[in-house]
Amino acid sequence: MGLPVVVGWLFTAAFLALAYPCLRRLARLDYVRLGSGVRHVDLAGLLMTVAMVAMVSPVGGPVPVAGWQALFLLTAGWFGVAAVRGRAGAGVCRRCDLHHGISAVAMLLMLAAMPHAGGHDLAMSAALGQWRGWPVIALLAAFYFLVDSVLAARGTLRAARAAGAAAMPEGFASRTVCRVAMGGGMAVLFVATM
Repeated sequence: MGLPVVVGWLFTAAFLALAYPCLRRLARLDYVRLGSGVRHVDLAGLLMTVAMVAMVSPVGGPVPVAGWQALFLLTAGWFGVAAVRGRAGAGVCRRCDLHHGISAVAMLLMLAAMPHAGGHDLAMSAALGQWRGWPVIALLAAFYFLVDSVLAARGTLRAARAAGAAAMPEGFASRTVCRVAMGGGMAVLFVATM
């Protein structure tokens, strides 16, 4: 099942809109003060956004599927090791490294669900389309991203109430908005692959 062209363009516009706050944070924030963990989270957010644009765009992407798979395999490994080492950036989010590792694996799964020849959409490839376990994995991934979006939004609202909006770390609100929107988009697209 592929996305209808109109829906593909709507998702493309939404994910492109999310790229701006990611780029703005990367250009303006003081990562020496905030820490490298914060920079890694912001870079991962930009990578996920650009990959989602390439995945849902009716035009397709200039990078072949194998290139994206290699990139997300490295990203999953990076954040997996970081999660085991426990070096998550203070003030970013709880278990951010683990979340971004899971997100990279989820992107690998979505890329595996795409056809490898002749298209750049969310249509199931023959191998995954015939595998009976795929709908369970897609539903679990959709559930994870929906729950994560709700928890991220709720946690940010609580922190803003407790500390006051002025006391929130720089870029915290836009980072949360991006995480919530990306999580919602990932959930919808996982359901669309079934």
